[in-house]
Amino acid sequence: MSGLLVTGGAGFIGSNFVHYAVAHTDHQIVVLDKLTYAGERASLSGLPEERVRLVVGDIADAELVDALVADAGAVVHYAAESHNDNSLTDPSPFVQTNVVGTFTLLEAARRHGTRFHHISTDEVYGDLALDDPGKFTPETPYNPSSPYSATKAGSDLLVRAWVRSFGLEATISNCSNNYGPRQHVEKFIPRQITNVIDGVRPRLYGAGENVRDWIHADDHSSAVLRILEAGRTGETYLIGADGERNNLEVVQTILRLMGQEPDAFDHVTDRPGHDLRYAIDATKLREELGWEPGYRDFEAGLADTIAWYRENEAWWRPQKAEAEARYAAAGH
Repeated sequence: MSGLLVTGGAGFIGSNFVHYAVAHTDHQIVVLDKLTYAGERASLSGLPEERVRLVVGDIADAELVDALVADAGAVVHYAAESHNDNSLTDPSPFVQTNVVGTFTLLEAARRHGTRFHHISTDEVYGDLALDDPGKFTPETPYNPSSPYSATKAGSDLLVRAWVRSFGLEATISNCSNNYGPRQHVEKFIPRQITNVIDGVRPRLYGAGENVRDWIHADDHSSAVLRILEAGRTGETYLIGADGERNNLEVVQTILRLMGQEPDAFDHVTDRPGHDLRYAIDATKLREELGWEPGYRDFEAGLADTIAWYRENEAWWRPQKAEAEARYAAAGH
C-alpha cells in the first residue's frame, strides 16, 4: 500500500489528510481533485514534490480514474460535494460527484483489485432529538434529510454492494463534523472566525440549539490511517471525539477566544431541514482498532484553528467575498 490515491485531496478534510500522511507515513501520494471552489492548490503548498503529485480532474472521468487507480496501492476517497445549503439550491452536482463519481472509482478499484476506503458523514443517519441520550452507531438506520446527505448515503450503499457483490476490499468511515485549518470560509466555524477578524458580527441560524459532534481534522486523519492499516473489509467505522456542542456554544467560545463579548452575534432565520443533533459513538473504532483522538479538548483545538486563520489570511481572503455574497443572497 505504498502509493495512495487521495480523491478530493485539495479540499478541507482531504488536504489535512495529505499533510498528516506525509508527516506520519512514507506513502507516495497522488491527489485527484477537480479544484472546484472548495479545492485549493494552496492547501497542498509546502508539501514535498517528490512525495505528493496533484492531478486536476474529475472522479467521474472513467479513463483518468482507471489509469490512476491502476497505479495505486489504495484509494482514499474524500472527494464530494458537501455543502447542505448548496444542495438545496442545486442538487445535480451532488448526484454527479457523490454517486456517479463514487461508482466510477469503485469500478476502477474492482478492475484492478485496489484497496478502497470511502469517507462518509454522520449526516446519512439523519438527526437525533436534542434530548435523546443516544448516539449514532454503525447499526443506526440511514435517514438522510437533504440532497447532500442522501447522495452520501447512496455512495455508502454502493460501496457496501461492491464488497458483497464483487468482493472489493473496502471499508467505510462516517465522521462527525470536522474543524481545523484549510476549511472553506463558507462553513460554520471558519465563517464565524473570519467574520470576527473582519470586524463583522457572526450570524447564527435560529436559536443556535442545533448540536454537532466536533472533531479536529488531524484526529479524523489519524483515524482514517488506522482504518487503512487494520480495518476489516466490509466494515463501517464511526469516527468521533466526544465533541458535542450546540452552535450557540461554539459561537460564544469563538467570540471569547477572540476577545469579544459572548453576545456579539446576530440571529438569522434557520435554514430548511436543519438537522437538530448529531452524535457519534466511536466505540468500535476505539476498541477494535485502538484509536484515540489527540485533541480531547475542543476549546484547545478551536484556539489552534483560530490562530491558523489569523496567520493564513492569504489562503482564505480570496474566498471570503464570494461566500458572503452567496449567504447575503439567501438572506443569511
